[in-house]
Amino acid sequence: MNGLFVRFHNVTFAYPSAIEPLFVGLSLHLPAGFSGVVGANGAGKTTLLKLATRQLAPDSGQIDAPSRVVYCPQRTDDSPARFKDLLGDQRKGAWFIRETLGIESNWATRWATLSHGERKRAQIAVALWLEPNVLAIDEPTNHLDTDAREALATALRSFSKVGLLVSHDRELLDMLCRQCVFVDPPDATVRPGGVSKGMEADQIGRKTARRQRELSKRTHKKLQREAQRRERLAQQAQRRRSKRGLSIKDHDAREKRDRARVTGKDGVGGRLRRQLDGQLARTQRQLDTSRVKKEHELGIWLPGSTSKRNTLLEQPAGSLAVGDHRRLRFPELVIRPTDRIALTGANGSGKSTLVRYLLGTLDIPSEQLTYVPQEIDAGQSRTLLDQARQLASEKLGHLMTIVSRLGSRPDRLLASHAPSPGETRKLMLALGMLNAPHLIVMDEPTNHMDLPSIEALEAALAECPCALLLVSHDKRFLRSLTRTTWHIVQDAERAETFALRVS
Repeated sequence: MNGLFVRFHNVTFAYPSAIEPLFVGLSLHLPAGFSGVVGANGAGKTTLLKLATRQLAPDSGQIDAPSRVVYCPQRTDDSPARFKDLLGDQRKGAWFIRETLGIESNWATRWATLSHGERKRAQIAVALWLEPNVLAIDEPTNHLDTDAREALATALRSFSKVGLLVSHDRELLDMLCRQCVFVDPPDATVRPGGVSKGMEADQIGRKTARRQRELSKRTHKKLQREAQRRERLAQQAQRRRSKRGLSIKDHDAREKRDRARVTGKDGVGGRLRRQLDGQLARTQRQLDTSRVKKEHELGIWLPGSTSKRNTLLEQPAGSLAVGDHRRLRFPELVIRPTDRIALTGANGSGKSTLVRYLLGTLDIPSEQLTYVPQEIDAGQSRTLLDQARQLASEKLGHLMTIVSRLGSRPDRLLASHAPSPGETRKLMLALGMLNAPHLIVMDEPTNHMDLPSIEALEAALAECPCALLLVSHDKRFLRSLTRTTWHIVQDAERAETFALRVS
């Protein structure tokens, strides 16, 4: 068991549409146990997982991996292959997986009505049931409520082979991972321990590299100034040694310059200048080979605006269907121009269904609404990217400034064939912000986003003057941004009925 590993040997990989390779000369050793994979949105975390599980092939280099590999994607659009086989398996291992992750027997037949959190649990359940030698999981805690996250952690602890885990959930990474791979194109760095320990070491490493580079730059400039001084000495010496301009009859002056050549006194500047050549070459090589990552500025004020209307939504009390034989009852709901509302509840309780229903009853022009749904499919992601590319240069610049300040690199995004899910969410939000909206509605806003991007988004939304309706399981995120809570609970007596409570 412990002999299992995945190894990258000098791997280079580039997407056909990319301006430059994503990875160059990448070498990694990933042993049994979980390795966390962390990095900015669009940095190549998903690509690394796909290379490790043979979903993609490197352009050069070699990847050694055992047979039987499984990759769990971020998206949950399609029911996983062999899901029905898992549901019908009566062996002890299959029972353990179904019970731990709360998989119900009818989920395969009602996939379309499952929440994304339920779909994610089903996806991971099938992956564990297949008993792979290499299991690569991309953002497993997206969409999951607190109970489901704890169940996921319990299930993943039972996996002892080679695991690769992309996640923005620090607690999960610290709990499961023996090492973390920090992806920062065109390479990646492996650091021991969970993500907290690794991020601390990564910051220390970056600071040390910056200090060393600054020291090398100062040394190089000092040597350059000294070289220039010695060059001037050499030129002066050359002029003193030269007989040009002397009269052929001025024997005293000619004799004096001949003595200078013999003694070498006037050649000191030239020799000192040549002695510096080696030192200058060494410091230049140090500068050429040292690579300090650019620290991109995060955080931006989002240009929303406050509506002059008294209310943006007035919805009478009622109920709506949220799945097979289930209903959600809600009281009168009102959204005012400066309201900041958190919508919370367990997976499958109808949060996203309620949001979609309310969007159709808003009392604001459509261009004054920015809505980012829980999931954005690959086709819509490409459409959003094409929409951005067609903007006039001034608007595109404004759009890409927002994207950059939310933690993604605009040049890499515009050159991509399809943006990552995290980049797609930032792009959709940025496109909506161009119209200075009166209301922002985001369903699971932190899904697919890296940690610095979440912090940047939180800060931006805190300063935005428009109304907010945020659906999330991230309690810290909601606490910092919202003042009113709409919470969905299950009826204690009738399991198929849910109720919305406002506090």
